Amino acid sequence: MPTSRALYLDSPDEADRYLSDISGARTIAVDTEGASYHRFVDRIYLLQLSTATHHAIIDPLRVPGLARLGALLEDPAVEVVFHDADYDLRLLHQDYGWRVTNMFDTRVAAQLLGIKAFGLAALLEQNFGVKLDKKHQRADWSMRPLPADMLDYAAQDTLHLIDLSERMRVALEKKGRWHWAQEEFKRLEGTQWDAEDAQTGFLRLKGARDLTRRELARLRELVTWRDDVARGQDRSTFRVMTNEALLDLSRRNPERQADLASIKGLNGRLVEQRGHDILEALTRGNAVTDADLPRFPKSARWDRDPDFDDKVSRLKTVRDAAAARLELDPGVLCARERLESVVRRKPVKVEDLADIKELRQWQVEELGEEFVKALRDTRAAARPPATHDSPYRDA
Repeated sequence: MPTSRALYLDSPDEADRYLSDISGARTIAVDTEGASYHRFVDRIYLLQLSTATHHAIIDPLRVPGLARLGALLEDPAVEVVFHDADYDLRLLHQDYGWRVTNMFDTRVAAQLLGIKAFGLAALLEQNFGVKLDKKHQRADWSMRPLPADMLDYAAQDTLHLIDLSERMRVALEKKGRWHWAQEEFKRLEGTQWDAEDAQTGFLRLKGARDLTRRELARLRELVTWRDDVARGQDRSTFRVMTNEALLDLSRRNPERQADLASIKGLNGRLVEQRGHDILEALTRGNAVTDADLPRFPKSARWDRDPDFDDKVSRLKTVRDAAAARLELDPGVLCARERLESVVRRKPVKVEDLADIKELRQWQVEELGEEFVKALRDTRAAARPPATHDSPYRDA
């Protein structure tokens, strides 16, 4: 029976019946709820599903496997609609090994349409007059039982998603940008969870590049200690200690437990319970030999180009003018790192841009000729003027 209200399915039999009912669907909207704000290792704690007529929330803690759903999502004949698919795809691959092969991302579509407020809440209110209650944005979806208002909130994430995608498809086709979206959606295929290297993950903390190598050694030991504590408690790492506190400890290198109280973000309870462990981690960092101090990996080397910044600036001018004409955010049209990739490629014709893997074909269509022309003009401006011997010079 079609239903306009989401069913809550927490038994294998109920889930199997629902998935059997929707097995013929050619479009399905999907969302997931994780708990990265609360747990050390994130996973899927809720799966929200909608077809044009059936809506459900599946509790994966109580319904294992879900092979029928995996077959549906991996069927290239079934369009799977997400809003901001990236994290959902990573979790689906991590937990189930699924790879969605045919998708529509309403966040990406909104950006390509030039919509400035592209969050789901803003899009639902603009298109359907639906207002989402923001109080559950950072809710702990791993808790059980889940209250009815949290389930109702979760259900809203897919209830209108298929209708929204259909409206956006029409708008994209009208603007001649449907092939843009198709290229972006295709690139989402294969998105998966890449496990972070525990030995080098600390280097990715914001602010780590400002530390000395000795301070990096302390940071490495502190991050290892914090991860071990967070893993044992199954808590998000920042709930054990913030990155800012780790960086401050690495720089200041306190030697006594009493000195820890001056570090912002370290409360008295943490100092009392974990102060000795924190100081031991610092001691291990201080004991690393100079030869073994960590360093950042060397960046890819490029031939030095004294006009590099000028060339990027010229491409930025081209891009910004096109963005204004197309009524797009300049970063959506072509992000700065892609401009830099174009300059490094040194294209002399539009066909050369095909070798830049970061650049989309639709971006080449919109910007390629002007990019090449701007770089050609840069080379002409940099060329020294020709000199000619004067027939009237002194002998």
